[in-house]
Amino acid sequence: MKRAKTFAANVLTLLVVAAFLAIWIALPWPGIVALAVALAIWMAVTRRGRQTWEVTKVGLATVTQRLGSSSVVVVGIAGVVGVLVAMLAMSEGFADTLRATGNDRTAIVLRGGSQAELNSILDRDSANVVIQAPGVKKDAEGKPIASGELVVVANLPRKGDPNSDSNVPIRGVSEDVWKLRDQVKIVEGRKFNPGLRELIVGKGAREQFEGLDVGKSIRLAGQTWTVVGTFESNDALESELWGDTQSVASAYRRGSSVQSVTVLLDSPKAFDTFKASLAADPRLKVDVSTTREYFGKQSEGLTKVLRAVGITVGIIMAIGAVFGALNTMFAAIQARAREIATLRAIGFRGLPVVVSVMLETMLLALLGGVIGAGIVWIIFNGYTASTLGSNFSQVVFRFHVSGSLLWTGIKWALAIGFIGGLFPALRAARVPVTTALREL
Repeated sequence: MKRAKTFAANVLTLLVVAAFLAIWIALPWPGIVALAVALAIWMAVTRRGRQTWEVTKVGLATVTQRLGSSSVVVVGIAGVVGVLVAMLAMSEGFADTLRATGNDRTAIVLRGGSQAELNSILDRDSANVVIQAPGVKKDAEGKPIASGELVVVANLPRKGDPNSDSNVPIRGVSEDVWKLRDQVKIVEGRKFNPGLRELIVGKGAREQFEGLDVGKSIRLAGQTWTVVGTFESNDALESELWGDTQSVASAYRRGSSVQSVTVLLDSPKAFDTFKASLAADPRLKVDVSTTREYFGKQSEGLTKVLRAVGITVGIIMAIGAVFGALNTMFAAIQARAREIATLRAIGFRGLPVVVSVMLETMLLALLGGVIGAGIVWIIFNGYTASTLGSNFSQVVFRFHVSGSLLWTGIKWALAIGFIGGLFPALRAARVPVTTALREL
């Protein structure tokens, strides 16, 4: 009978843990603040709440006496939060960089069934039909504002490691590209001249690869190209090298074809008209999307992988941190067994004991979470890195440690503290008073 009751109690505890985690994950920050306020009011105005506070004060006063074991909890949870937030910041930074590359004022057209520019090809006639479609904005001379573009991948040595080549995208663009992508600004040197073997390089590419300073010459496709400028765009385009479409096509033997056509729309509302006209044209089989939609899709695959890896590693480390918290708090309860038993003997109920132990653990967890999240924010927020993009070339991006990610890290820390403190707290409340008083 006793074993059945114990088993039932353990099952109930596991259900409580599962329910807490489910609610905790879904709970927004105002809900958590409301819970904290409700707990503070309960501890201030009720008898058992005041008892809880008194027991908690005793426990916190002894933390310095067990600084080593308490540090295990803090450091372990700080490590969990640090790794989790850093991985999610990488994912968010990569996605933000690609999303910032597009907007709803421009549309990109690829060959039907192509998932990325590298897999697409449009002949000259098809490109001309796209450029002349309804909804494309025209300049003062009545010329459609559009850019037929090529993207090829070249190998260049990375800075600091001349023997290690990495892929870098080279984009062939038309003269209208400056009207299409007004976020691109020349910050050093000048624009390339059409028809010449001249390149401008993104700031991100220049930081990652050797030989891309203004005035330098590099060998691409067996020909010498001169770097004449550096541009800044604060998006994925900074990872690229730009040259004239015809010059790039000639060097890489692409003839008169392009891989994509990007157009400036009369307005975002003109997109539906533009897309419908191309879909209705029997000469074309193309995919049409806004550049915002296109670059957003390019980030989805890798973003999901990075998030999955971050959460998986975080869960594995969290399990270790939970066991660390359990060991620490069980040891603390064992050391304070007679003290807790004495409190219960003079009228303190089990609930104040349970809540006080859990509060102590969660406060240690909160400290670890703040430390871990703070270190990641200081070191990684804005940190520049690169990874493979959808065209298997390096995309330079910056880690983005947002407020929501920091809050996610804190929630993980408190969840670990809750689980790590619950079982020791229940044990402290269940041990018979007479048994605890006899322990040395």
